[in-house]
This record gives sequence, structure tokens and C-alpha cells, in this order.
Amino acid sequence: MCAEKKMPRFLAVSIILFGFWLLLSWHFDPLHLTLGLISSLLIAYLSSDLLISEEEIGFSPRKVFSFILYSIYLAYNIVLANLDVAYRVLHPRMPIDPQIVEFKTKLRSDVGRTILANSITLTPGTISVDVRGDVFYVHALSEKSAEELLRGKMEGKLMRIFE
Repeated sequence: MCAEKKMPRFLAVSIILFGFWLLLSWHFDPLHLTLGLISSLLIAYLSSDLLISEEEIGFSPRKVFSFILYSIYLAYNIVLANLDVAYRVLHPRMPIDPQIVEFKTKLRSDVGRTILANSITLTPGTISVDVRGDVFYVHALSEKSAEELLRGKMEGKLMRIFE
């Protein structure tokens, strides 16, 4: 692959890794910042082609803003799902209704599908069991979580980023 296509991917991965490192370490002295930057650059150099595929993602301010909003939406849903699962587990009757849900996604990008599958699994009460082409198979702990998934709100938010 030519250097002008590798450089934007390398820079994007470096920035993402360094930002993630800052969030996790929360150390802002020169030594830690330097070590974090060097580590991020080294990992990006070794793996930028693995972390961002060859397909064009096309960064734009709208997509970056949509991704930030999606991250907030996902974090909020993870908290809500945690509370729901805790309620179901601690309830004396344990009101669960496990089921496998099958749905077809409109996402065409492999990266978008991967993020959707990971987001589903990150949300307690649901696990992405299998993805075959554009069909997802998800285990849901309750009818409520299955219905939420079939409404497609999470997928719709990802469509703003990847389509």
C-alpha cells in the first residue's frame, strides 16, 4: 500500500490510542505523556492496518460528532442495562425470558457491523452470538432487551457514522 494511504490511518490510530491512554492513565506529567505518546506511536506503527481496514471510513466533522454522540448513547445504555439485569437477578422471581433474536442489519461496512456486534455484547443482557453476512443472531435475557434491539435505534445511530 502506498505511503499516502497509510499515513492518515497511522495518524488516526495514534490519536485514538493516545486519547485512550490519557483516559486510562490520567497522568499528565511530562514523563507519562512522553511514554504514552511513544507507546501509542509504536502500537499504531505496528498495527494501524489491523485496527482500521482498507475500506474508506471518510472522517468528517459530522461523523466524528455522531461517533461522540454514539459513545455517550452506548455508555448510557450500558448503565441502564446493568440496572435492568441487576433488578432481574435480585428479584425473588427472577423475571427472565431468554431468547435468540434474529435480525437483518442495514449496515454495509464491516467496521460498522463489528461495532454493532460489540456494542450489543457490551450491553448487559444481550450477547452477539453470530453474524452471517447481514444477519445477526443475538441472545437476549428478556423480552424487553429483545424488543429494544429489534427497534434498531443502536443500528440507526451507527448508520449516521458509517453510511
